Amino acid sequence: MNANPLQSPLPLPSPSSSSSTLNQFQLTHSLTLQWVSPPPTFSTTTISSRSFLAQASANHTNPTDLSLIAATTSSDLQSNSHDQRLLALLRQRKTEEAWITYTQSAHLPNSTCLSRLVSQLSYQNTHLALKRAQSIITRLRHERQLHRLDANSLGLLAVAATKSGHTLYATSVVKSMLRSGYLPHVKAWSAVVSCLAASGDDGPVEALRLFNSVIRRVRKFTDPQIVADSRPDTAAFNAVLNACANLGDTKKFLQLFDEMPQFGAEPDVLTYNVMIKLCARADRKDLLVVVLERILEVGIPLCMTTLQSLVAAYVGFGDLETAEKMVQAMREQKTDLCKILRDSNSENLCQSDSDIFPKLLPNSVNPSDKEPPLLPKAYSPNSRIYTTLMKGYMNAGRVTDTVRMLEAMRRQDDNASHPDHVTYTTVVSALVKVGSMDRARQVLAEMTRIGVPANRITYNILLKGYCKQLQLDKAKELLREMADEAAIEPDVVSYNILIDGCILVDDSAGALAFFNEMRAKGIVPTKISYTTLMKAFALTGQPKLAHNVFDEMLSDPRVKADLIAWNMLVEGYCRLGLVEEGKKIIEKMKENGLYPNISTYGSLANGIALARKPGEALLLWNEVKERCGVKKEGDKSDSSLPPLKPDEGLLDTLADICVRAAFFKKALEIVACMEENGIPPNKTKFTRIYVEMHSRMFTSKHASRARQDRRSERKRAAEAFKFWLGLPNSYYGSEWRLEPFDGYDYNADSV
Repeated sequence: MNANPLQSPLPLPSPSSSSSTLNQFQLTHSLTLQWVSPPPTFSTTTISSRSFLAQASANHTNPTDLSLIAATTSSDLQSNSHDQRLLALLRQRKTEEAWITYTQSAHLPNSTCLSRLVSQLSYQNTHLALKRAQSIITRLRHERQLHRLDANSLGLLAVAATKSGHTLYATSVVKSMLRSGYLPHVKAWSAVVSCLAASGDDGPVEALRLFNSVIRRVRKFTDPQIVADSRPDTAAFNAVLNACANLGDTKKFLQLFDEMPQFGAEPDVLTYNVMIKLCARADRKDLLVVVLERILEVGIPLCMTTLQSLVAAYVGFGDLETAEKMVQAMREQKTDLCKILRDSNSENLCQSDSDIFPKLLPNSVNPSDKEPPLLPKAYSPNSRIYTTLMKGYMNAGRVTDTVRMLEAMRRQDDNASHPDHVTYTTVVSALVKVGSMDRARQVLAEMTRIGVPANRITYNILLKGYCKQLQLDKAKELLREMADEAAIEPDVVSYNILIDGCILVDDSAGALAFFNEMRAKGIVPTKISYTTLMKAFALTGQPKLAHNVFDEMLSDPRVKADLIAWNMLVEGYCRLGLVEEGKKIIEKMKENGLYPNISTYGSLANGIALARKPGEALLLWNEVKERCGVKKEGDKSDSSLPPLKPDEGLLDTLADICVRAAFFKKALEIVACMEENGIPPNKTKFTRIYVEMHSRMFTSKHASRARQDRRSERKRAAEAFKFWLGLPNSYYGSEWRLEPFDGYDYNADSV
């Protein structure tokens, strides 16, 4: 037997028993997924095989054995009858009755019934149906029977989970299919890749990994017919290219772009829209117009989304002047848009040594030698383009221009240019940003009056505005209005905003109440929900409660604890000076593959200062120094930790601790690091600390020679530090003497 799992997948239902019956139930978005190799025949009827076993062993059994065989056969007949009844309900699309029949059965239905049931539950695309489908998967995994499901049902489940926002679960389904020998349909796995690419945190990285896993499997087969339905198409490449653009990974983007022809995938307008995003991430504003020219050069039909992406890119660069010129040219029905954009950014043209963009955009080489192409027709700006420009005004604090744009859009003859709910929400956001809550509520009332319904985003922006102004009562009132009058149920974002609002007024109990209310309504907490609640307990001196929330977060498979959550836990302990507990959390963080950042070290430094443990500060500085690249001559560092950019708060705290503890040599190292990184040390503060705490240092006339020798190194460091402060010191040939403020001899405790 071939041991290769690709050639010998797990036992699968035969096409004759499952695929044929599935064809009788036509789903609108049914996916025909492919096995990597022909599966062994798996009959849905077990009576004949069991009867054959009974007859073959009849001569070797006693009457008692025969009665047991008869009972077994009777049980098989009953199970078969139950499966036939379940299959009939599924064929009639009576999914609810089929689910009830499934739950009332003690035995596990056959492959055809299970696959159909999971498919129909997934196709319903509701929260309840998805939970039911997941429960079937869980049961099959526990009983090691997951191979009973066909690829079609698993693919539909992955798509349904993606649409419901359960991206991690959808990813696990696709990975399970690959491990089990299935090749999922491209529409199924590319939907998961697309969702991962657009999500935050490490979603784009996971999208790349999943894409690569599928491609590696596809490349193992030489017969194109076997993998025809799983090969990546243009939409799949666009999804993974979007992940590269979000990461700013130009090299990987070029690699995947070059692989498209190998799979017969041709770049379309969406591909180049993603390329616009890549240019923005790479800080290549000069190439935005080059992308537009490339689209026209290769003859790809232009769409309004491309033009909107260009306006958004210029707005993102803060170049509102070019964005305004572009919108004005479209209003004037001009077709020489490329020339206008090129002239507007002629002074920003930059040459790069990288050969990535010339390969992606061959027309970027010596663009001035070519005449800018014309648009095939004139394009008028729509409401989305106007709204994008309005967002630029809002980000720049130009509230008046934002409101004027709204008025101008109202007077447009073209209905496509009239303001929609996104436009009004942008105006609401601009007003909230400057604290004009009353005017923002007036815009909301106007939306209701003219029949442009506000959505959940609009209300969430208003909620955030009230919370920032510490008006929690009005926020709660708006929450009730949102649900009762507008019939819009709050989502997890709404509750996250309210929890954060409670933090601003030091109401950790209120934050917990909102968190529990959210879960009582069946709203799944996100990573932000857990972290925000942890923050509420950490800032109010309740680190153990923050730790309890963190533990619950770790046990929730739908979220992943990130560095922010770990840092919040460290902050909770260090705010009380519990340095040892904070260090234990940092060690666990490292064990989980996360490296401390500036925020982590800053919290620990503050805890050390509060606990008055200067020795811990020296250990912390050694680690920070290594990661900041501060080395003495001859030092060798082989640290595997990623580099760290120095931060004023962290270095100032460490220097403060060292000066107070008379660790002047280390203090000089820290202030030197600050100066090298353009951070001005607070000499006034350090001078005051030195005068108040160390003015009588090394002035005792009664110290023994041995003690004086031991203190010589520290004395030299102290003199050097005084020199840096500009105080009288031995370098100036003067002796510095200050009388103690309270008659206390500081040298009595000097080491």
